[in-house]
Amino acid sequence: MASSPTDAAIALTRLGLGARPGEIERVAADPRGWATAQIRPQGAPQPSGQFADTAERVAQYVDYQSDAGQVRRDRRPPTSMASDTAQTASAADPQAVARREARQAARRDITQDTAQEFLARAQLGATTDDGFAERWALFWANAVTVSAVKFASGAFVGQYEREAIRPHVFGRFEDLVLAAEQHPAMLLYLDQARSVGPDSMAGARRNAGLNENLAREMMELHTVGADGGYTQGDVTELARALTGWSIPTARDQGQTANPSPNRPRRARAMANQIEPGPDGFVFRANVHEPGVRTVMGKTYPASGLAQGQAILRDLARHPATAKRLSRRLAAHFVADDPPPALVARLEDAWTRSGGDLAQVARALIDAPETWTPQPAKIKTPYDFVVSTHRALGTRPQRIQPLRQALLDMGQPPFAAPSPEGWPDAAADWAGPDALVKRLNWSRTAADAAQAADPNALAVAALGARLSERTRLAVARAESRPEALTLLFMSPEFQRR
Repeated sequence: MASSPTDAAIALTRLGLGARPGEIERVAADPRGWATAQIRPQGAPQPSGQFADTAERVAQYVDYQSDAGQVRRDRRPPTSMASDTAQTASAADPQAVARREARQAARRDITQDTAQEFLARAQLGATTDDGFAERWALFWANAVTVSAVKFASGAFVGQYEREAIRPHVFGRFEDLVLAAEQHPAMLLYLDQARSVGPDSMAGARRNAGLNENLAREMMELHTVGADGGYTQGDVTELARALTGWSIPTARDQGQTANPSPNRPRRARAMANQIEPGPDGFVFRANVHEPGVRTVMGKTYPASGLAQGQAILRDLARHPATAKRLSRRLAAHFVADDPPPALVARLEDAWTRSGGDLAQVARALIDAPETWTPQPAKIKTPYDFVVSTHRALGTRPQRIQPLRQALLDMGQPPFAAPSPEGWPDAAADWAGPDALVKRLNWSRTAADAAQAADPNALAVAALGARLSERTRLAVARAESRPEALTLLFMSPEFQRR
């Protein structure tokens, strides 16, 4: 298929994360081939750095949680001592103080490590040659989102994206969503690790109950959607099937801080009824709700862990899932109100391939609607910051200014406001206050930039998308920082 002069710029800004110096020229010979070549079985590129994997982070988190129990015990007054006297004694106890400080340090270490993961992800976005694969991965991380608004899930959000999302983004959707739902980040974010079957062995022993958060979001947000034909009864049945999905604890690893030798033998045996799965996942048979389940008209036998997995795979293969996520893809890449023909092409590719995301990605690249010259999407703050670094040929160097910039513009790192993920429409990002914040950051970036020629940079960043009005504004600016600010705030740079 012949390429127009604007196709390379469209490929790099709409399918990718923005053009770096000289990149439009390199891609111009075959923009579609540039994107298609990034569809690889191994998935999307990984950020660089030495970070804990999921198994290592689970061990750190288990230690942190075990320490929490000891800190609570330090604060508990002996029965023979008045409460205020006990608290004073605890505060003065060197060992208790050391335990509290060690736990605070462990939390800081985990938080700082997660922050460095985000910096590494932004640096990858600013420098990668595989802009389409990176945008594709970011889409799926947001579609099946986990947020650091909770410390528990935030502790695992970097591992979640690296291990549950990126390796699967060009594989089958059912494999991606299963990896996502079984990852500790998701199990902690949506409180699944606390869910106990009321009629399970554990539920019969203590006052514990069902938590439907994961089941509800699994159906409403991750697969078939709110209009997919399920009922509240289906949510409850799925929640029952998912009981037992959990993460390891110190007790599982024989690391209980204060083991009780007097604990009944039967209770100790029941606590060990676990089935390990992927790193960081365990299935606890003793909290699983027994019985046959029926979800969306299909009956699933009582098969423990396999029961929930089978339901999830069927939800991933459901026609409503193909329809909903095809529309969401089209809305993310092309327009808030996507062309129906594009949605139909993606849905057809999804359905024919059985949810093969590589085939869906190829359908997106091949669709003529993807290459319309008029940009219809507003960049999110993260897109804006990354694309600015790409235009300048730089990358973020420190997490604090990056975090502050994104916080000011309303998209703090790894912290989507809800399980729906970050919004993706112009109305959410183009309000007057939001544009003022973008202007302020543009000035800061322009003041710090070392770019020699703003006019050449404008051509390199936008190619044939550069309008005459913006070209003249940049050329007539009174200073280099002013010229760069005008470029970064121009309509064609803010849109993709």
